[in-house]
Amino acid sequence: MYRSHTCGELRIEDKNQEVTLAGWVQKIRDKGFMAWVDLRDRYGITQLIFDEERTPKEMMERATELGREFVIQVKGKVIERESKNPNLPTGDIEILVSELQILNTSELPPFTIEDDTDGGEDIRMKYRYLDIRRNAVKNKLMFRHKVGMQVRNYLSGQGFIEVETPYLIKSTPEGARDFVVPSRMNEGQFYALPQSPQTFKQLLMVGGMDKYFQIVKCFRDEDLRADRQPEFTQIDCEMAFVEQEDILNIFEGLTTHLLKEIKGVKVSEFPRMTYAEAMKKYGNDKPDIRFGMEFGELNELAKNKGFNVFDQQELVVGIAVPGAASYTRKEIDKLIEWVKRPQIAANGLVWVKYNEDGSLKSSVDKFYSEEDLKSWATKTGANPGDLILVMAGDANKTRTQLSALRMHLANDLGLRKADEFAPLWVVDFPLLEWDEESNRFHAMHHPFTSPKPEDMELLKTKPGEVRANAYDLVLNGNEIGGGSIRIHDKATQAEMFNYLGFTPEEAKAQFGFLMDAFEYGAPPHGGIAFGFDRLVAILGGHETIRDYIAFPKNNSGRDVMIDAPAKIDEAQLNELHLKLKL
Repeated sequence: MYRSHTCGELRIEDKNQEVTLAGWVQKIRDKGFMAWVDLRDRYGITQLIFDEERTPKEMMERATELGREFVIQVKGKVIERESKNPNLPTGDIEILVSELQILNTSELPPFTIEDDTDGGEDIRMKYRYLDIRRNAVKNKLMFRHKVGMQVRNYLSGQGFIEVETPYLIKSTPEGARDFVVPSRMNEGQFYALPQSPQTFKQLLMVGGMDKYFQIVKCFRDEDLRADRQPEFTQIDCEMAFVEQEDILNIFEGLTTHLLKEIKGVKVSEFPRMTYAEAMKKYGNDKPDIRFGMEFGELNELAKNKGFNVFDQQELVVGIAVPGAASYTRKEIDKLIEWVKRPQIAANGLVWVKYNEDGSLKSSVDKFYSEEDLKSWATKTGANPGDLILVMAGDANKTRTQLSALRMHLANDLGLRKADEFAPLWVVDFPLLEWDEESNRFHAMHHPFTSPKPEDMELLKTKPGEVRANAYDLVLNGNEIGGGSIRIHDKATQAEMFNYLGFTPEEAKAQFGFLMDAFEYGAPPHGGIAFGFDRLVAILGGHETIRDYIAFPKNNSGRDVMIDAPAKIDEAQLNELHLKLKL
């Protein structure tokens, strides 16, 4: 038996007990006649004491051989510490060592394995297995496990069954780029790794499985950012004989359950907002509603006053920044420079200070009276002490720019609190969006999304105005889940493929298996998928998912620890019937 207890388990009640512990050496303090060693495992830290008066001489000598991250086993008696450590759960006791065995030695780690490490991100990614020993990462992985267990408990309790779907599937032209896998046994042919199990879960509904879920790995070959990885995990769900309302109710329940069990937070409201309303009020389809700063459209109030910057634009829109009338010109100029960066690409900002005494001062006083500016304040919901910021330009582009500014200011002002949670359903997305480059419609979600029943007739006359029977669940300004009611009849699915530019032959070649299945009694069905990595990170109080993944990729999609992707030798290439261009 390597250990009778873990390193986070023993308390003062265990005093005088003989125990066996095993773990890694965290720290050593050697006084010559006495030495203390912090022994660590994933459960915690226990202090060991070596005392030349009470510890066998051989063990004292062996203790001098120890180094950081050595793997050791000790036996000894639990005694009360003279100098207690209130910061450790085990801080009232220590182990008087009688036996020490070195199970494995260790090189000096390239960074200190402590909460406040001296290791930069690159070196910690290269030695990820060492980084996982730190509480900062270890606790996040344990937290991820806890969330996953609660998801499984809830969905199982609701009658869902977990079914595994294939990883080697067929490449399809919609969505992000696929990762492809060459087939050795089928020359010139390729599998693709799934971007989601979408068609398989629909086939499970045709198969009568009724309620399916899977915590599943998915793959997308796309550019990376803080909340995106080339391989990621979804909570993938599908239900048969349901309408939108059924799905929203079930997954409000899941979200409520997770917030209560994981965070101890009770959430009773899940407001709903149409896509059009979200874009108009917040400039994006995943608004953070924990704070105000709703958009106020100022066209009627700001145009035709002689200010050409506004008169010539499609949209004039502003927000009221709470308490920011005290901003200095230098601080406002910094905001103007921020929106002019290439990432935002705005032309600038007009500002209005709504002073505490009720007076208004702006950067455009030459063109607008105080009465005009007061009407802006009313429209943006500004109060005395607030700063009104106004942008103008193409409607869609300007809303996106102002949305970015809104979130930037909310972060700076501390309005996005990690311990506050505000879920929101966004519904009634457009079914199709026009792509100027390809000169055709694309599915805004995916080609299996059903139109709203009341909009079906518009498919033939005004396809761009058709609303999707689709819904996204937003939490704290992040989309954590998205889904739709699916098309379940062959005729409508064929019509959708037609609008997306597929010929009947192309549709059959790509999705013939699904179309065939629809001819054998496909039930009405729909579902949703949650981004599990992102959900876990948000529940953990972060928006960066990397530390909640055991072995993540870097921003170039590389695993620097195992040095992947990597070249393969010529023999393998020949087996796969591949030749690389030199």
